[in-house]
Amino acid sequence: MEDFFKVGIIASTHGLKGEVKVYPTTDDVRRFKRLKKVTLAMEKVHSREGVQSADPVLEIESVKFFKQFAILKFKGIDSIEEAQRYRKASLMVPRSDAVRLGRDEYFVADLIGLAVRDEDGAEIGTLKDVMETGANDVYVIEMTDGRELLLPAIKQCVLEVDVEAGFVRVHILEGLLDKA
Repeated sequence: MEDFFKVGIIASTHGLKGEVKVYPTTDDVRRFKRLKKVTLAMEKVHSREGVQSADPVLEIESVKFFKQFAILKFKGIDSIEEAQRYRKASLMVPRSDAVRLGRDEYFVADLIGLAVRDEDGAEIGTLKDVMETGANDVYVIEMTDGRELLLPAIKQCVLEVDVEAGFVRVHILEGLLDKA
């Protein structure tokens, strides 16, 4: 299971005083109001001392919203030049700061890579992705025979999810395999 979850990506700077525009990768953009700090996942951070590879932890000073974006101001980042260094960085939070899930809710990061089994327990593939469609999620399953199955994540199809044991047990509705 993942120790950190991506909650957003810094898309650009916002204004001249060090604010950044964040594209949320979380279901609820308002969650940024409850965050105190984030870890920036960066490949390289440029500083006066040269290139560093440490992922900085930044404290959130303020949050506001604009369209679908969150506008964040980090403590100690007070100019557009300082904020520009973090463009395209991913904002990560530890599992302990993740939103609380309801019953039958899972983090996508925990589902990716799970073995997919049929009703009888036979392995039929691996869960490769989760597509959000609005009505319900769709599990993208890479089947053992190389085909791809798009399975709606509804109670009639998803019979059991056991993240700890590493599998999802599913019922494939008639006609879905014909399209795979």
